Amino acid sequence: MQLLLKNARIFDGISESRAQDILLRHGKIEAIGDQIAAPKGAEVWESPNLCVSPGWLDVGVYAADPGFEHREDLSTAAAAAAAGGFTAMACFPNTDPALHTKSEVLYVKNRATGLPVHCYPIGAISQDCEGKDLAELIDMHTAGAVAFSDGKRSVQDAGLLLRALQYAKAFNGLIINVPHHKTIAAGGQMHEGVMSTSLGLKGLPALAEELMVQRDLSLLEYSEGRLHIHLISTAKSVALIRAAKQDGLSVTCSVAVANLCFTDEKMADFDSNWKVVPPLRSSSDTAALLEGLTDGTIDFICSNHTPWHEEAKNLEFPYADFGMIGLETSFALCRTFLSKNLTINNLVEKLSLAPRRVLSLPIPKIAQGERAELTVFDPDAEWVLEEKDILSKSRNTPFIGQKFIGKVIGVVSGK
Repeated sequence: MQLLLKNARIFDGISESRAQDILLRHGKIEAIGDQIAAPKGAEVWESPNLCVSPGWLDVGVYAADPGFEHREDLSTAAAAAAAGGFTAMACFPNTDPALHTKSEVLYVKNRATGLPVHCYPIGAISQDCEGKDLAELIDMHTAGAVAFSDGKRSVQDAGLLLRALQYAKAFNGLIINVPHHKTIAAGGQMHEGVMSTSLGLKGLPALAEELMVQRDLSLLEYSEGRLHIHLISTAKSVALIRAAKQDGLSVTCSVAVANLCFTDEKMADFDSNWKVVPPLRSSSDTAALLEGLTDGTIDFICSNHTPWHEEAKNLEFPYADFGMIGLETSFALCRTFLSKNLTINNLVEKLSLAPRRVLSLPIPKIAQGERAELTVFDPDAEWVLEEKDILSKSRNTPFIGQKFIGKVIGVVSGK
């Protein structure tokens, strides 16, 4: 395969280059320069404001494979990821069977062969993600698991999480937990506040998240392990993690793009596609998240891709499941709603570089002779999301018909 990128500016998360041509051949960067002639038979990508960066990585994708392929499978998740500009995705273990032994980890790695993006399995902390017995962490690490988490099922047992943090220290492993206290949040439908009261819906209190953040940070301090707190959504969570980082704890955190762009006012029409975990919260929480993102407290942005079949979402609001798909719209949401807060290099840092640093993965280089793992995009192009264009197997998104700024032209995964 030969590919020529015409007049492309390179963004590496720190600086940008002037517009140049980039020639790719057989998965490698063959040349970078001015006015490179397209070889015979080469594909050419052009756009009025063509940009290229190291390939983006999404952490915590729910690929639903094996076991729930009616919602998503690895091939459709990979297609959606590539359409959204991601050259890699780290997949949560909430499958059937769960990714809780080396066999399931190897299944994901083998199943990903030939897909357009890299798939990094996240092994389960507990057997079957049930939060009871510790899974085989070292075996999964040896098989290729990049981190350990019970994914959508937050670890409720403090003793189990402590043992995982201590056990993973043997190989410098990363533990990922979603801060969600099940008993405090029980029955909650949306953020607890004025809007939930006015709509007559039971709230998901900020305390359900903040209590778990406090607990997990205390366990981290005791164990001296490595912890990633996944998808924070409240101002106090930001403050707690900021203080923990200043105290020298080895903690990182992430935020869902929807929580940066929208508030609980989106619930006014009872559209179940806006029903997500963590829930969309108040404007003060959103402001604190943006501040935490820009000052480095929050390490990176996630799509929080959670596919559901129609029967799970096309219901009365209280009965619908939580989650929306997000791989194909994350970048566009950032450019459409956050362009005043985040520069293109800020986005490259939060979508590409930081996720890899947290997972201890190599960062792709854009230089002659290097393997090409690139995302190519036009940050100013306008487009409208139509249902027929969605490559995910599921359609649970509120953005069909939404006009976006910022379009992905394509990806080169270097596979």
